[in-house]
Amino acid sequence: MLRNRVLCLLLAGLAGLAGLTAAPCLAQGAATEPPAKVLRYAFRIAETGFDPAQISDLYSRIVAAGIFEAPLQYEYLARPLRLRTATAAELPEIAADFKTLTFRIKPGIYFNDDPAFEGLKPGEKRELTAADYIYSIKRHFDPRWKSPNLYLLENARLPGLSELRREALEQRKPFDYERPVAGLRQLDRYTFQVRTEAADPRFVHQFADPSVMGAVAREVVERYGDKIMEHPVGTGAFALTEWRRSSRMVLEKNPNFRELRYDEQPPADSEARLKAQAARLQGRRLPMIDRVEIAIIEENQPRWLSFLRGEFDLVDEVPAEYAPIAFPNNKLAPNLAKLGMQMVRYPRADVAISYFNMEDPVVGGYTPDKVALRRAISLAIDIDKEIRLPRRGQAMAAQGPISPGVFGYEPTLKTTMSEHDLARARALLDLYGYVDRDGDGWREQPDGSALTIEYATEQDGEKRALAELWQKAMDAIQIRIKFRHAKWPENLKASTAGKLMMWGVGWSAAAPDGDTFLSLGYGPNKSQSNKARFDLPAYNALYEQQKALANGPERLALMTEAQKLIVAYMPIKMHVHRVYTDLAQPWVSGYKRNVFVRDFWKYIDIDAEAAQASPKADGKK
Repeated sequence: MLRNRVLCLLLAGLAGLAGLTAAPCLAQGAATEPPAKVLRYAFRIAETGFDPAQISDLYSRIVAAGIFEAPLQYEYLARPLRLRTATAAELPEIAADFKTLTFRIKPGIYFNDDPAFEGLKPGEKRELTAADYIYSIKRHFDPRWKSPNLYLLENARLPGLSELRREALEQRKPFDYERPVAGLRQLDRYTFQVRTEAADPRFVHQFADPSVMGAVAREVVERYGDKIMEHPVGTGAFALTEWRRSSRMVLEKNPNFRELRYDEQPPADSEARLKAQAARLQGRRLPMIDRVEIAIIEENQPRWLSFLRGEFDLVDEVPAEYAPIAFPNNKLAPNLAKLGMQMVRYPRADVAISYFNMEDPVVGGYTPDKVALRRAISLAIDIDKEIRLPRRGQAMAAQGPISPGVFGYEPTLKTTMSEHDLARARALLDLYGYVDRDGDGWREQPDGSALTIEYATEQDGEKRALAELWQKAMDAIQIRIKFRHAKWPENLKASTAGKLMMWGVGWSAAAPDGDTFLSLGYGPNKSQSNKARFDLPAYNALYEQQKALANGPERLALMTEAQKLIVAYMPIKMHVHRVYTDLAQPWVSGYKRNVFVRDFWKYIDIDAEAAQASPKADGKK
C-alpha cells in the first residue's frame, strides 16, 4: 500500500508540472486498489518441466496440477478420501467388470489463452472437449515423449495403443494419433470411453491426477514441439507466467477459469481452526488468491529463515533439523503459537528408498552371492540412527514399500528390512566370498576384482547427513563407497536411463492405494517407476494378481507376499515412511495438506493486508 501511495504522489507531481489535473488518487482521497493476494513459498528440489506426458518428479507435478485438469479430483478436506468431478459432468459410468469407463465432460470449460490458438475468431476461447483427453492419453504412448507414467496405462492394457507404440518404434515413424483404437473412443463432442483388458477396480483413480491425466491441447503441442515442457497451457485455475529454471516460478490466476465456489467440508474431528476457516470461506469463488510465487531453495536454513522473516507464507516439509525448535514433542512451539502460526502435521504416504540397479554388474543380479551382498548392505544401515539423527524423529521405519495411509499397509508386518546387524552383515559377506584378499582393509568381489559401490545423491544438508551414515555403515563392513553428487533432475535423467548403480530417493503415492508402491518392483515398469529394474517372475505374477482383485483380505495377502519378496531379494532398501509438518503464516486461511490433492492453491485464501502489516514482513521483529 505504501508503494502505491508513493506512486500516486509521484504521478501527481508530474501532472502538476505539466499543468494537468491532479491524479485521481489525490483528488479522491488517495483511493487505491487492494493488494494482490500472493502465495509465496519454496521447493527444496528443482523442477524438471510441466508437460504431463514427460514429468514424474513431485515438484513438477505440483505445478502441473495447478495448470492442468483431469476429469476427476479428490475432495480437498474429506476423510476418508472421496472422488468427485473436476471437468467431468458427473462421475464416470464404470462397467460391472471394471473394463469400460465412460466420461462426460462439462461444456463451457476453456483453455487459458495462448498464441497456439491463433486460428480462433477474435474473442473466441478454445473449449475443452473429449478429443483433448483422448489426445492427451495417447501422448503417453508416443515414443517421442518417453513418458515415465506410461506404465500406469500399459498395466491396464488399453487395446490398440501399445500396438501403435510398437509400430512407431519398430518402423521409426511418427506415432499415428489419427488411427482409431478400441481402447479410446470419442462418442460425441464431450463424451469419451476408455476400455481396458485388465479388470482393475481402482483404475478410475488414475483420472484424478492432473499431472498425468491433465488435458493438453493438440495445437499447443504442435506449436511448441520439443519445448512443450516450457509452455504448459491448461484449463486449470492458474497459468504459468514466469519460469527461471531451477530458480523461480510464477503462476497467475487463469482469466478463463470457470466459476467454481468453495464447498469444502472438514471432517467432524478436525481442529476448530480449520472448521472456522472453512465456514468463513464457503461460497467464495475459486481460486481466491491472485498469484503463486515459488522459489527453489535447496538448502534448509535459508528456506526456514525466509519463512520466519515473513518472506514466505508457507513452509512445507519443515526441515527435520528445525523440528525440535519449531515443534518440540510434535507440538507447535509457544513462541510460534503466540505469533499465530498454524501447524499441519501429516504422513506423506511415501517411502524413502535406496535402490540397487539390478542390471549393474556389481550390485545387480539374482544369484545367491548378489542377493547376499545387497542384504548385507541393508543390514549395515542403522535405520534407528537415521530416524533419530538426520530425520529428527520425523519418520518411522519401513518394513516394506507400502506406506501408511493407503490400502495394503499392514501395521503388524515386521521384516528384516529395518534390522541393523553388523555381525550378520559381515558373516554374509564372508560366506559368499566378499573378503579382503590383499590385506588393504577393504573387501573384494568373489572373483578378486575391486568392490566399490557408487551411490548417487544431492548436495543439500539432509542428503549430506544421510551420506555420512552410509559412509560409516560401509566402513563398518569394509566396503568402499563413492558418492556421485548431482542436481536432482540430473540424477533422475541418469536413473531413468539405467546409468546409476544406486540412488537414494523418495516415492509418493498419487492415489490412496498400495499398488503404486508395489509398482516399484514390477518388471514391465523398468525405467519408469521401477528404477531398480527388478524383474522377478514370481513378483510380477503376484503384482498382476493383486491388481485384478477388489480390496479385501485376499488382495491384502497377495500384496503382503509381494512385499516379502522385495525384502528377500533386496532390489530396494526401504528406509522410512516420513511424517511431515508444514507451517503457515497467520494470514493464510483454509490450508490443510491433502497429499492426493496437489493443486491445493485454489482452496486457500491470503489476507494480503494482514501480511503487509505484519512486523515480520519487513524484518523489524
